[in-house]
Amino acid sequence: MPEIIEALVDGGKASAGAPLGPALGPKGVNIMQVINTINDKTKQFQGMKVPVKIIIDPKTKEFTIEVGTPPAASLILREVGAEKGSGTPSKQKVGNLTVEQAVKIAKMKYDNIQGKDLKAKTKEVIGTCTSMGVTVEGKKPKEINVLIDQGQYDAKFKE
Repeated sequence: MPEIIEALVDGGKASAGAPLGPALGPKGVNIMQVINTINDKTKQFQGMKVPVKIIIDPKTKEFTIEVGTPPAASLILREVGAEKGSGTPSKQKVGNLTVEQAVKIAKMKYDNIQGKDLKAKTKEVIGTCTSMGVTVEGKKPKEINVLIDQGQYDAKFKE
């Protein structure tokens, strides 16, 4: 029966400190080998929190690492170049996302979000912008989702 450790780490910057070191120590695996593998697999998500799952075979001490994708909000912030979302999203805007960027995020999160197809998943990403103070194509996210429903951006959803 494999042992599983789940943690949220900084992309490309996991360390032997908490939360990984104390969790890995009693398992008898080479901690630095695990950390280096995680950092290698998460380096493209630098500056973001990334969910990782470490699956350890207690007999052989071999391990596999599954890397999740950062939350949609983190990916949106990275795309617009903002540190954090707006504290007052209805008044203060922190950035502007293009529909292409929303599609890119939807593709990255494809297996982790609910929509039935790329169009629906992109609308979900755009919906996240509302609570963060991020505009889409210079408009309110809800306005863009209406335009998507009307078919104005259909060319962008060719999978």
